Amino acid sequence: MRNITLDNITEAVVGSMSTEIAPRNREVMASLLKHVHAFCKDVNLSHAEWLQACEFMRRAGDISDDARNEFILISDILGVEVLVDMLDHKVTHGESESTVLGPFYRENAPVLPNGASIIQKDFPGHEKVYVHGKVVDTDGAPLPHVTVDVWEDAPNGLYEQQDPNQPDYNLRGRFETTGQGEFAFVGLRPEPYPIPYDGAAGELLNYMGHHPWRPGHIHFMISVPGYQPLITQIYDADTKYLDNDSVFAVKESLIGKMHASDRDGVDLEMEFDFVLKPLAVAAE
Repeated sequence: MRNITLDNITEAVVGSMSTEIAPRNREVMASLLKHVHAFCKDVNLSHAEWLQACEFMRRAGDISDDARNEFILISDILGVEVLVDMLDHKVTHGESESTVLGPFYRENAPVLPNGASIIQKDFPGHEKVYVHGKVVDTDGAPLPHVTVDVWEDAPNGLYEQQDPNQPDYNLRGRFETTGQGEFAFVGLRPEPYPIPYDGAAGELLNYMGHHPWRPGHIHFMISVPGYQPLITQIYDADTKYLDNDSVFAVKESLIGKMHASDRDGVDLEMEFDFVLKPLAVAAE
């Protein structure tokens, strides 16, 4: 097309795509182009604003590395990661709800016996919590030999790879359910913490007038052959920011109540069960 106008530019760009690309590529790109062009027209985007956006993306790239992906953080702030997760993991058979992985997961956490502590460094005055529950299938049958991978932040609001004063793999562990599908571990009551806001993501938060805080939570990654893996977070029912999580990941079904415990060595306990969906059902 040799005469581009406001009325035909979207058609021209969509039409420039090769007929030989994959159908899914065409579907995704055609929709993206139409929405981006419509957005620019809707807000009457100025050239200066577009250049500012390009510089913003450049800064996001500059601060990203193997330990930090600023673009994932930005997608969290925009609610996109949670939205995509809900689209990709629709609850269909009463299985537990998933939510975002977060940027601080580490592979190969220590394998520990059920009931063991994931605390490698004491934080005086902070409450210890005994977390226990069952993993069952959608019919309620207990699932043995399930890997329950857990991780959480320390009372200072930092995960261990952010904090040189914490031991390697502090507050992380992997457990295997018993023949009755049971798991248990000792951790710390999770504290609210701010997502990193020293880069482009922080600029976006300021632009939106939103805070960076997340409610206190414990991460879970639960997997066993034959079942859809579950990535989720369990939130302390009494934590701050449940109603205004900076990444919009809270769901009512993922809120757990901690109460006083008479078990030796802990202050609190929380019981929480998980339901996994068989892969055969997920594929239907």
